Amino acid sequence: MPLEELAAELSAGALVTDRDVITTYSKDWALFSHVGRAAALVRAASVEDVQATLRFATAHRIPVVPQGARTGLSGAANAVDGCLLLTVARMNRILEVNTVEQTCTVQPGVINQDLKEALKQHGLAYPPDPGSVAISSIGGNVATNAGGLCCVKYGVTRDYVRNLTVVLADGQITRVGRPTQKGVAGLELSQLFIGSEGTLGVIVEITLELIPALPDPITAIALFPEAADAASTVCDFMATGARPSMLEYLDGPSMDMINDYGDFGLPTGMGAMLLVQSNGDGSLEAATQEMGAFSRVADACNAAEVVFSEDPADSELLVAARRAVGPAGEKFANAHGGGELIDDVCIPRARMREFFTRLDELRAAYPQVIISNAGHAGDGNMHPCVFFDERDETTTALAQEAFDAIMALGLELGGTITGEHGVGYLKKEWLARELDPVTRAMHLKIKDALDPLGILNPGKMLGAL
Repeated sequence: MPLEELAAELSAGALVTDRDVITTYSKDWALFSHVGRAAALVRAASVEDVQATLRFATAHRIPVVPQGARTGLSGAANAVDGCLLLTVARMNRILEVNTVEQTCTVQPGVINQDLKEALKQHGLAYPPDPGSVAISSIGGNVATNAGGLCCVKYGVTRDYVRNLTVVLADGQITRVGRPTQKGVAGLELSQLFIGSEGTLGVIVEITLELIPALPDPITAIALFPEAADAASTVCDFMATGARPSMLEYLDGPSMDMINDYGDFGLPTGMGAMLLVQSNGDGSLEAATQEMGAFSRVADACNAAEVVFSEDPADSELLVAARRAVGPAGEKFANAHGGGELIDDVCIPRARMREFFTRLDELRAAYPQVIISNAGHAGDGNMHPCVFFDERDETTTALAQEAFDAIMALGLELGGTITGEHGVGYLKKEWLARELDPVTRAMHLKIKDALDPLGILNPGKMLGAL
């Protein structure tokens, strides 16, 4: 591969051939996902670097794996053999905040939390807030259609993308979406790239729609001896027409792991906890009424206790505890053999009680592993985690079986194999099971139209269709 030819077209220092550095960039956080041997790494500093890389890759028929912060959980950013890793993490500037249009334009490497902080001075907010908000990039969030804790009221990344600038497989650049708040001129092609995991093009600029700064919420927790009663509470509360700004779920094992990880003081000995917030769209009275409705529903569904707080410090601590699920699980895994598989099924709220019951059955069927569960209860997006001793082949195989059984359960209950983490390597076989034959064919036709040589992130999301 004539890498000198590529280096001549790139910014100084953009091309990296050091094997140790390439290895560092060769995977995201997913387990059970193949990691190939990349030929080189391009740390793009500009749109021109991205275009040059893709022109070179097309000319020489070389696969390209686009990357952001590599915080994904499905192996979508993992290297494939002989590929160029193309990271846009260095393209991390906020280009414009337009207070009249209530939009911002950013490069893909901007960290989600950094954007949120920058918008505060303008009295604006960007709601999507994945659990990795402090370390994941906007480009990666768009590529996976990331969600998070506020989705139940404010929606996911897709709901805030106005337009995208994308470099296609052959190096051509285009802008897709709409320039104004309203617009129906042609097909909404931007939607193809949101959630496409780098298989259709490389996103190099994003214009996001914003909303006025979010008001402070009232926070409540409800504790349940049985997880199924927490599920009933979610269903009955949402059926009242409630619009909480957050409605999160933690089961007993998750709370124990969080308490072991940090000084959060979560209750022990309970089957489940619901964390709910209401901001009343800025009305304290409306928020109070909504929390009152939640309390009544929780009491009717056998809650052991419901506790409220208007203190922002309490809210911050409880949300921090919920966000600690990831690192707490990592600590637990490291102390129990190192294995952790994080699932991401999304199911209809009405089937959540059955999901929790069936999850208990899976725990009984797989006593060799530990299964915890947390998630975004308000929109039915659950994140069961399977912990196991990765040093033991038998236990590792059983963990994979349990993981697959959870995905099968999600589909059986009318849900999807991924609510926000994406497909990548980890779930590509399952994507083929979820999509019907006509839909699978449509996916492949779109892929062929935009990437006829198949060089963009091959063998992953669309690899089993």
